[in-house]
Amino acid sequence: MDARPLALTLNAFDLADKSLSGEELTREEGLAILAWPDADILSLMHAAYKVRHAAFGNKVRLNYLVNIQSGICQEDCGYCSQSAVADVPVEKYKLMTPEEVEAAAEKAVANKAARLCMVASMRGPSDRDIKGVADAVRRVKDRFPQLELCACLGLLKDGQADTLNEAGVDAYNHNLNTSERHYGEICSTHGFSDRLDTVRKVREAGISSCSGALFGMGETREDVIDVAFRLRELGVDSIPVNFLIPFKGTAQGHREELTPVYCLKILALFRLSNPFSEIRIAGGRELHLRSLQPLGLYAANSIFVGDYLTTEGQAGSLDREMIRDLGFEVVGESGPEGAPAPLVDRVTLTSRKIREAKPA
Repeated sequence: MDARPLALTLNAFDLADKSLSGEELTREEGLAILAWPDADILSLMHAAYKVRHAAFGNKVRLNYLVNIQSGICQEDCGYCSQSAVADVPVEKYKLMTPEEVEAAAEKAVANKAARLCMVASMRGPSDRDIKGVADAVRRVKDRFPQLELCACLGLLKDGQADTLNEAGVDAYNHNLNTSERHYGEICSTHGFSDRLDTVRKVREAGISSCSGALFGMGETREDVIDVAFRLRELGVDSIPVNFLIPFKGTAQGHREELTPVYCLKILALFRLSNPFSEIRIAGGRELHLRSLQPLGLYAANSIFVGDYLTTEGQAGSLDREMIRDLGFEVVGESGPEGAPAPLVDRVTLTSRKIREAKPA
């Protein structure tokens, strides 16, 4: 019997074939993916790409995020800069007007985004909030019928998902964030079952389900497997994979657990365990993947473009250039984007005086 760790005895392409055949990965195989040798990460990403290509080709879907209500939440989620217990100087404002949401939609279209994600800082919406969002959705749909609209308003009450569906909401985001076992470590004002309930309400209303997770919060590898497999069981359409942005002033602000290669292993796990779900690299992409961001797109077929809820993201032009450099295509892009600056125009001369002035 081979006594080597399972990660050293598995063939990555066998895992890809198993995934594409519809056979579920085992827990042991999932753990092996997370323990994959760092020096062999390219074979794992190649296998993930085989699955990604079969389901989505070389297309990349861009999503644009807008914080339609900021800094106003009663929950104590330890990772969030907008929670009631966070001491972070974020901007605070009430629900945006339909006109303000329309202006955000203009920016989404300008950034070549296929989907506008409207996120509100709140435990859950009142019926008045639902009406305000529904009015904004109708206004945006009238002007940009091709733009998908995703709402993220927290825990939903009975009937609210139906109202959003009737208004034209295409998708609803409500992340599980972590495993059921670990959930009490990151939040006490609501439970894992509350999140499951909202995901189910969304699906029952006929809205596309978007639910993912956040990593780097002290979870174990078993927790990573648990949430990946739970999302597989739920059959969600879209899975955002977030990496913790450690805000000073939050309970999770001291965490520095992730490495770029481990983040790639998480993305590979989610692709191989959820072969036909959209996998989106979400918050913390630039911070944690750093120079390995392009490799992430060999597993994921979607990213956010522009800023996040309370932090700046990479310039949209750089994201689109990264996608083109990979030989991939942006979903819904009609016609070529303006030609990038010639390489000769990107060259900047330096001097000893300039070098000495720059920080090491």
